[in-house]
Formats: sequence, C-alpha cells, structure tokens
Amino acid sequence: MASSTHPHPHPAPAPVAEPAAELDRLRAENRQLRQALTSHAVVDQAIGALTVLGRVEPGQGFTMLREISQHTNIKLSVVAEQILKHARGAALPDLLLGELRAALARQGTGPYPG
Repeated sequence: MASSTHPHPHPAPAPVAEPAAELDRLRAENRQLRQALTSHAVVDQAIGALTVLGRVEPGQGFTMLREISQHTNIKLSVVAEQILKHARGAALPDLLLGELRAALARQGTGPYPG
C-alpha cells in the first residue's frame, strides 16, 4: 500500500530576519567597512611617510609598520597615525621611536635621524 504522504519536493524557505534586526546588522557592517577604509588610508599614508623619512621601499614601509605594531602591542592603525603626526613635525613617543629605529636597522637603511 502506497503512503498517502509525499515528501515535500522543496525544502522549507529559511526564516526571514526581522527587518529591524537586519537593518541594524547592515548598519553595523557599514560602520565597520567605513572604519576599515579609513584605517587603510591612514596606513597607506604612513607607508608613504616612511618611504620618505626612512628612505625605504613601500613594501619595507608596511613591514616596518607591522613590526612596530607587533613589538609594541599597539594597533597598526594607531602606529600609522603616530607616524603621520611625526611626519608633520610632532614628536614620536619614545617607545615608537625606538622601535622605528630598530625596524629601520632590520631593513638595513642605517640610523634614523628623527
């Protein structure tokens, strides 16, 4: 005897997120993306400053920023902001200045005058 119930040929549709919750999620994602773009621009500008101040190639500049960030446990974007301020004439905090000099030495560019 054949079964009177037939398996449903299509899976049930996934529940739709509440519009307000989805809107909040999209707004948060948008904020994060804007912050990432801003941070990326600051890092790129700091790399440019290091190419001039430290006489290094752009790839070396990024490596230096990453190393300084890792050795000081300071976010890369914060290190980049400090490097940009320094390029505009501000004093670089001693911790970052020491790490900048060490990073330049690792790159083989010689002492940093700043």
